Amino acid sequence: MLALKCSLMIIPVIFIFIAIQFIWLTFLTYLIVKQNQFFQSFTEGVSKNDLKTILQNIAGAMKKVSEEMNRQDGEIKSLDNLGQSHLQKIGFVRYNPFADTGGDQSFCLCLLDAQNNGFVLSSLHSREQTRIYAKAIGKGQAKGYELSKEETQAVDLALKRKVGAK
Repeated sequence: MLALKCSLMIIPVIFIFIAIQFIWLTFLTYLIVKQNQFFQSFTEGVSKNDLKTILQNIAGAMKKVSEEMNRQDGEIKSLDNLGQSHLQKIGFVRYNPFADTGGDQSFCLCLLDAQNNGFVLSSLHSREQTRIYAKAIGKGQAKGYELSKEETQAVDLALKRKVGAK
């Protein structure tokens, strides 16, 4: 009798277990069907050979884009190197070198590139004449000539200028 009661109690447990497995199996089947529908819509109208061709075309296009990016990167580096030699730092000082003239009519203009190479242009204005002098600058220092106080100020102003941020 005890064996009959145990076997009767096991039957509902088995049915519950089978029902849970059926629900789980139905859920997994639903997921697989949805995934299959997604991939079919993704490749709709494309045969296996066409899909291979499409993927090869995409890979070829990616390679061309990569080559173009490398070419442009080289051009940018070349332009950056070229830009280093352009005049980009400026120092300007006006002053009055002579007591007999009024106003600051004389000036010093310093023009330098990114490596601090360039020149200082000085204009000395008096009542009788105006004279212009040029002195070379290399690595921020005068080359071959001594700089006046005003020329040194102009060079210092130019050296303090920051070259464009990268």
